[in-house]
Amino acid sequence: MKSVLVTGGLGFIGSNFIKYIFDKYDYNIFNVDAKTYAANYNNISEEINRSGRYYLSLYDINSTKDIKRLVQKNNINYIVNFAAESHVDNSINDSTPFIRTNINGTHSLLTLLHDCPSIEKYLQVSTDEVYGSLTEEDNPFTENTPLQANSPYSASKASADLLCRSFYETFGYPILITRCSNNYGPNQHQEKLIPLMIKNAKEGKKLPVYGDGRNIRDWIHVFDHCSGIDAVLHGGKIGEVYNIGGKNEVRNIDIVKTILKLLDKGEDQIEFVKDRLGHDWRYAIDNSKIQNELNWFPSVNFEDGLKQLI
Repeated sequence: MKSVLVTGGLGFIGSNFIKYIFDKYDYNIFNVDAKTYAANYNNISEEINRSGRYYLSLYDINSTKDIKRLVQKNNINYIVNFAAESHVDNSINDSTPFIRTNINGTHSLLTLLHDCPSIEKYLQVSTDEVYGSLTEEDNPFTENTPLQANSPYSASKASADLLCRSFYETFGYPILITRCSNNYGPNQHQEKLIPLMIKNAKEGKKLPVYGDGRNIRDWIHVFDHCSGIDAVLHGGKIGEVYNIGGKNEVRNIDIVKTILKLLDKGEDQIEFVKDRLGHDWRYAIDNSKIQNELNWFPSVNFEDGLKQLI
């Protein structure tokens, strides 16, 4: 039986990935999570907790000795690194935790490859934000788009990606990188746009929208993101980067209006606020590589996904 180590598995995307692989594969699943503010024990179902093939360890990913012991004792085959500080606003207020977790933590995990021969693949979960910002006339990001991170968060993720690349190029380790667009779906922390807007709309509060709300994001349901990671983990070419996007570009203000419409609420709840510092204008992903090489395609319609989430 294969064993997979998922870091940050009590968080949003990590917990959904655990559910995805639990349902699809007969793997032993080891979850390493530091239990920060964005983690939640309830993100893992009782079925998984009681299955006998799920194991949780409350380690920081910088706890190299503890994680090395876990990997060696259990002959871990795959590592999928979701563990990250990910909220841009928080990185603007204080970038230190982003450097510690996203850069130093990734480096700590990569060093395991020196001493743990059971590891067949290491997959780094990254973000399209490492590519910077697009205008409305620009072509979508490809895997060859230069890294031009514009926030402390995205800079820390770009740094982690470069560390992964260096460990592949220098040591020949079995490393893969995925870069996804904006995720939405169950278990997402309420600091993020879509859950915040749903919560405030339901509670009759104002819905704060940065600037004029015309910034564009490419949205993907977390289930589709997890299926894309699965495709890359099991079929991707070692040393390669794969973009995973929803082919679903939407302005922030239109998302907010759609949520209000689905909840039968008025647009008078919208409140435009001072724009975020260094706010990227547009993200868009070209999915051609993962589609052509791995036959992966997003499957969840955006409005259907929003309705289900609400």
